[in-house]
This record gives sequence, structure tokens and C-alpha cells, in this order.
Amino acid sequence: MAFTVLVQLWTRYVWIAFVFCALCNIALSVTRYSIPEEMKEGSVVANLATDLGLDVRSLAEREVKLDVIHSKKYLEVNKNTGELYIVETIDRELLCPTKTSMSCFIKMDLIMESPIRIFNIELEIMDINDNAPRFRRETIYLDISESASAGERFSLTNAVDPDLGKNSIKTYHLSENENFDLEIQTGSDGTKYAGLILKKALDREEQAVHNLILTAVDGGVPARSGTASIIVRVLDTNDNAPQFDRQVYTVNITENSPIGTVVLKLNATDLDEGSNGETEYSFTMYTSEKTQEMFSLNSNTGEIRVNDAIDFEETKMFEMHIQAKDKGSVPLSGECKVMVYVSDVNDNYPEMSIKSFTRTIKEGVAMGTVIALISISDRDSGDNGKVELSINEQLPFVLNKSSENYFELLVSEPLDREKVSEYDITFIVTDRGTPPLSDNETITLHLLDVNDNAPLFPKSFYTIPVMENNAPGSLLSSITAFDPDLHENQYLVYFIIEKEIANTSMSMLFSINPENGDLYALRTFDYEREKEFLFHIEARDSGVPPLSSNVTVHIIILDQNDNTPVIVSPWRAHGSVVEEVIPRSTEKGYLVAKVIAIDSDSVQNSRVTYQFLQITDATLFSLDQYNGEIRTTRMFSYRDPRHQRLVVVAKDNGDPALSATVTIKISTVEHVIRAFSETTEIPLEYDIFSDLNLYLVIGLGSVSFLLLMTILVIIVLKCQKPKPTKAAPPCRNSVISQRNSTIADSTLVSSDAYWYSLFLAETRKGKLVIRQPIPKGGGYIVSSIPRSTGLTETSESTASTLQYSK
Repeated sequence: MAFTVLVQLWTRYVWIAFVFCALCNIALSVTRYSIPEEMKEGSVVANLATDLGLDVRSLAEREVKLDVIHSKKYLEVNKNTGELYIVETIDRELLCPTKTSMSCFIKMDLIMESPIRIFNIELEIMDINDNAPRFRRETIYLDISESASAGERFSLTNAVDPDLGKNSIKTYHLSENENFDLEIQTGSDGTKYAGLILKKALDREEQAVHNLILTAVDGGVPARSGTASIIVRVLDTNDNAPQFDRQVYTVNITENSPIGTVVLKLNATDLDEGSNGETEYSFTMYTSEKTQEMFSLNSNTGEIRVNDAIDFEETKMFEMHIQAKDKGSVPLSGECKVMVYVSDVNDNYPEMSIKSFTRTIKEGVAMGTVIALISISDRDSGDNGKVELSINEQLPFVLNKSSENYFELLVSEPLDREKVSEYDITFIVTDRGTPPLSDNETITLHLLDVNDNAPLFPKSFYTIPVMENNAPGSLLSSITAFDPDLHENQYLVYFIIEKEIANTSMSMLFSINPENGDLYALRTFDYEREKEFLFHIEARDSGVPPLSSNVTVHIIILDQNDNTPVIVSPWRAHGSVVEEVIPRSTEKGYLVAKVIAIDSDSVQNSRVTYQFLQITDATLFSLDQYNGEIRTTRMFSYRDPRHQRLVVVAKDNGDPALSATVTIKISTVEHVIRAFSETTEIPLEYDIFSDLNLYLVIGLGSVSFLLLMTILVIIVLKCQKPKPTKAAPPCRNSVISQRNSTIADSTLVSSDAYWYSLFLAETRKGKLVIRQPIPKGGGYIVSSIPRSTGLTETSESTASTLQYSK
């Protein structure tokens, strides 16, 4: 009855629902689509208007909308075209995280109004291979005992792949190795499981750790893979017994070795680890009790030490049997034998005695000289009683065995106190025992000095520059020598070796302090008189006999600009004005005068240049700054004054420069008329060559004189004629007239030309020519003065006189 009522109620509900759906035009059919995951945003899935038979133009009017059921809204409907498109990328693994079903759907309802219509739409998301397999742990640790047997299996952590079907994990691979294989099993749900199978027994002592690589590969195209590292740690078992590196050890030990002396340190190795590799040492029952009393054995380190006094005469050899046992649960052990041989001890030291010794000797003693006598002895017998004597290092001495157990110490090489002043000689006496015993004793030998070293200068040649005009007594330099000898052999005295230059002794020019070698100048030097000095200084010691050495000293006098230029042409009395008369009709370039100045300083300081200091008309005259020629630069005009005043300065090249001036008064006339001076010109000359060039001048003069005399004699013999009467000198006016008519450039003529030629000739010889008028003597006197001698007086023999009458 109840069932009938339920059927009636259900029938009635279905009918009502059908009538309601018919009235509302609701479609109950489902439209399905399938797309792969990871499609780009904006991708069109389908055209719903076309597939559902809808009018595209009415979609917007009927307010069509898409309602997504139980999911994020990944899609939307274009109301203008009816297209269903993706608004957000769909990841199947996020949408359907569970792998219980192969299908993954998005359910949607397309709802339209006026009238209301609902369309059911299902979108299936298909899987693609977009995920690689991944292990939950990148490193898998396995601990396997080395006692594990072959074929034993070990499970591994599986890899996971969010993809489904053929894109999920397909297989596993294991890196190549000798000890393990890979086993792959498939679960009821198709999941692949990997396991490790031991195919060969492990040995920890051979390899304690095995590193493997496990790779999971899926079935996608292209396939993706993931890896994990498998670290297999081999656990130790006590399968190795301790082993000694030798079965029999042989040790030598001397008698009387101190208690605690290490005899031997045993080392047994056990390849196991942990307690299985820890070793303990002990004596076995084959070792006598006496031996165990004489020696101690450290159970942990294996050191065997002396435990009691050892006497060679009582026991010459000990034999020990030693066992090494590990601490494994089932301990393993190894054994060895130690043979200890006792050696006799050389327990008596050799002795020596110095019978005689000379503590001081002079350097340079003869080789073979006996210095000391030594005796040696040793109370031991055999090789332990045989004794050898030696000295400590390479010394200029040698030991000579004079008799049994007696030695002489002799000089074997020359002794030089300056190299080594004393010797510490150590005698070493050694026996031939094992080990040898030795003793030593040191003596000190002092060397006495002998005067065997001459003084030594640091340099063999000294060049000392000295500025002229130095103050007398000024210190020039300190010239010292060194003597490596001692005491009086080292005390030095300095001398200037006497030498005369121009009849002047060196001791009058220079002085040296005999104690310290300070060199002084005794007078003021003048570069224009002497330019250098060359002499020797001797250093002599106070030894017996004394030794000495000398050094060459070169004194160079440096020039100072201390000489003012002297104007020698045109000549004039001191402070007077030179007057020159020239015709107004002279042409351009006419030589008015030539200023000549000389400077007795050195070449650099004596270089003279000429300049106008004052000039009446700068456009009328020019002055050559190098040769001093004053010439006209143009012709005279009627506007030019008849008198011109020129002041010429002659300046040298020194620092500071020195100078001299000359004033020339030039008068212009229509016709030049010069009257002969009622004086006679007498040139007086003085030799200006230095003493160094005097001999050369005398030689050249003698040769020239002989040649001249020969020529004169020949001329006189060939041309003997009656001596004509002395003609009157030509009128001054005629000379001037001839000068104006025949010489175009108005150069110097008559007596002026003669004096100019004489000046040039004497200047080339190194003389200074000065013309002075003789007021009542009827001529001129010319003085030739030396430049460099600096003498204040001149002998009459060196002066030559030329006289011309009116």
C-alpha cells in the first residue's frame, strides 16, 4: 500500500516538472566539447550560436550569460558572435587534482531570457605532457651492511607525475654500477614502483659509499624525466683481523739505555671501522716473564719501552711475542715477533792534554812553525779505545802526529793579521766506539802586527777645481789614505813631493796638514797667469821600516770674470776723446773707425761685443757688434750737423759682465787736410806670452830671424847701389788727396794704416799694442804688453822700437 502511494506521488511530480519545463522552454539535452589543457587566453572553443541553433542577433537582446557550475570561470561567451572562448589558461592538474578518473569536465549553463532558455554544456579538459616526473626526495640514503647477501631487495622512494595516462611515469633507469640492479613493479592502479636489488656482495674496506643516479621517465612525446641521487652507505662488519706490517721486527738497543726509552712502536692495522677496527696489544704466553719485566708494552699505542736496566754482559738478546686483537663482537687477532739485540756501550770519554802553547805570534811567521803540543788517551779498549784528534774548521793550521798519542799544531798557510786578528782553535778528540764519544778544548791564538801594508789612497788621481782669486790659506780638499796596520804602523804623515814650476816650489803654493791630509792654498791664484798645477802627495806610515804611497793631484784654476775689456783701437789717452775727421762726401758704407777691445779672461769671459751707448744720429752710423767697425749707413746731407758724438761700449761675456767705453768725436769737412804730427812714432812692445809658450816663441823667432837674415844678405849682395839722399816726406795734403782719389771706401791710409797693420800683426802674436805720442820726440811709441803673464815690469831686451821721422 505504501509503495503504491510512493509511485503515485513520483508520477505526479514528474508530470508537474514536465509541464513546467514545457511551459518555460527549458532544453534538457547536454552539449559536450573537448579541448587540451594549457590553451592560450582568447582561444575559441566553439560557436554556441551555430551549434545550438540560436540567432546571433538576439543574443545581446536576450541577455545571454554563461554560468559555470562548481568551478572557476575559465570561459566566456561573446554576445556578438556567440563564440565560446577562454579567458584564463586552464591547468588540468589544478582543475582536477585527484587521479581517480581519467576524465576532467567543466560544467556550464548557457541562460537566455525572453523567453527563458537554459542549455547544459560540458567541456572536457584533455591532459598534455606538461609535467616532468619528480621525486619526493632528491637524495635517497640507504644503509646496507657489507654482510648482506646477493639478491637482497631494497625499496626506493617513487617519483610522481601529475599527468595521466601515457603522460604519466612509464619506467625507471639506474646508472651503471657493479653491485646493484633495478627492479620495476606496476601497482593495481598502474603506478610504477622501483626497487634496488643487490647483485654482488659489498665490501666496506674496498668502497664505503656508492653513489647511484635513479631516473624516472614518463611516456609523453617528447618524454620528460626526473632524477634522484641514491647514496648507499656500507655498514661495517668485523671481517678483517689486525695485521702487522712485518712478522718479525729486529731492534738494536744499547746497554744502559735510560728507563722509558722507546725501543719500538708497533702498528697493527685493521681495515674495519668503529669498535671492529680498534686494536689492543699484549704479550703472548710465549714471552718469558723476565722479558716482560725488562720491557713494558702500551696496550693502546703498541709502544715498547725500557722498563729496567739493561746489561750487555748479562743478556745480549731478548725475544718478544706480541698479539694485536680487535674489539669486535667476535674478536679477531694477529701476532708478530720482536727481536731486541743489546749493543755494547762506549762509556769512557777520550782525554787530551795541551802540553805547550804559544799564545801570541807575529803575522807572517814561516810555515811549519810549531804552535802547540797535544797528547791524547782513552781508557777503553778495542775500537772504543782508538782515538783521533782534529780541529774544528778550515784554519791555516795542520795537525802532525809526532809520536804515539802526540800531535803538533803547525802553521800551514801565511797568516795575515789584517784579515784575521785572532784564531779560536778547537781541538776535538773522538774515539771509534759505537756511538763514538768525544771531547773538545778551545785555545785562542793572537797575531801581532807587522808593518806589511803600505798606506792606500781611495783614488789614484785627484782633480780639484779652484776658483781664481781665492783667499790665501783656504782649504782646497782633504786627501787621506788608509793603512790597515796597527799602532805606529798605522800612523800616517802626509808630504807634498817637491816640484818646481816656473822657478816656484810647490811648497810655496800649497800646504798639506801632515796629520789629516787637509790641502790648503798658500796664495791667491790668477787664471790669466796659471791655469793648472800637477804634483804628488805622499802618505808615509811610522813603521820600521816605513812604507809609503803617493797620489797625483791635479789643481785646475777656474776663471772668474775679473778683467775689464781694454780698448786698444782707436787709441786715446785715459779719459780723452778720440777725434776723427771725414769728408762729407763719403758714400754709404764708409769705414769711419774700428773699435778693438781685448779681454785677458778665458775664452768664454773674453768674448767681446760692441754697442752704441750714445749716438747723435742713429740713422747715420752703424756698429758691427762683433768686429767693432763703425760705418756710415747713408750719405751726409746739408741738414746733418758737422760734428757727431759716438760713445761705444765694449762688453765681455762674463757674469756679471764688465765693460769699457770709448768716445769718438767725428767732424765732417769738405776736404780733409791732415798735418803730419811733429812726433816720431816709436812702437814699444812687451812680450805677452806665458812662460809655457816662451820656448816655442823663441824657437820660431830664431828660425824666422835666420831666414830673414839670409834673404837680406842675398838682397844686399845683389842690389848694392849708392845710397840715395833722403827725400823729404810727402806733404800731408798730397797723402790725403791721394787717399781720396784712389781709395773708394775711405779706408785707413798713411801712418794710420801702418799702425792698424802693426796692431793686427802683434795681436796675432799674442801681444797688446798701445800707441802713445811723444810730444817732443817727433813720433809715436807703441808698447806691446803681455796678456797673460801679468808681470809688472818688462826688460829692455823684450821691447822693440820702431821710429819714423817726419
